[in-house]
Amino acid sequence: MRLLVIEDDEQLGPWLKSELAGTLGGADLVTTLDEALAAISVRQFDLIVVDRRLPDGDGVDLLARLKQLQPRPGVLVLTALDDPNDIARALDAGADDYLAKPFEPIELIARAKAVIRRLQLDQRGRVTVANLMFDATSRMAYIDGEPLVIPRRELALLEALARRSGQVVLRDTLEAAAYSFDDEIQSNAIDAHISRLRKRLRDNGCLASIKPLRGLGYLLCDTR
Repeated sequence: MRLLVIEDDEQLGPWLKSELAGTLGGADLVTTLDEALAAISVRQFDLIVVDRRLPDGDGVDLLARLKQLQPRPGVLVLTALDDPNDIARALDAGADDYLAKPFEPIELIARAKAVIRRLQLDQRGRVTVANLMFDATSRMAYIDGEPLVIPRRELALLEALARRSGQVVLRDTLEAAAYSFDDEIQSNAIDAHISRLRKRLRDNGCLASIKPLRGLGYLLCDTR
């Protein structure tokens, strides 16, 4: 496991490197976007933790480049910007998760582990969240091993959420997953589908829950 921390704060940067390396593996620290580009050109990273405000630009501007890497590293964005539009921009640009400053070490490690888990699906293409399992190969969902029979659009929404479990999935992403390009999408249609899906999961004893976040979208998480 190799991590890259992109943070220019003289105290926070070394602390992040130490905390992440102590729990997850080796970590490198750079302080600018130029240094980050140089690092990813010579070394493969499993997780990249990047600050928004860097001396030579916004950390989000690096995400388009990171999406082109194979295999693609997980990306956790750190930010003191908690406006929904700033969060949406980071997620839409390709961030797997974001963490607002200030934060506790335990939350940093938990978020980093969650990003890595989502990117390390097993070879069978299965995603597990609590007692819910989604099989990407057969496009079937199971709760405690029992098949969950749900309508096509709800299944598409569940797949989109399961593949990004623990992170916010934007409404536009959910609409793209559930509707064809020529479908007419009614106002609040996604909210209605999600509401029915949440009830269906709850009624079938699912220990994972779908939660809204600030009107941006929804996330699927373990509620145990």
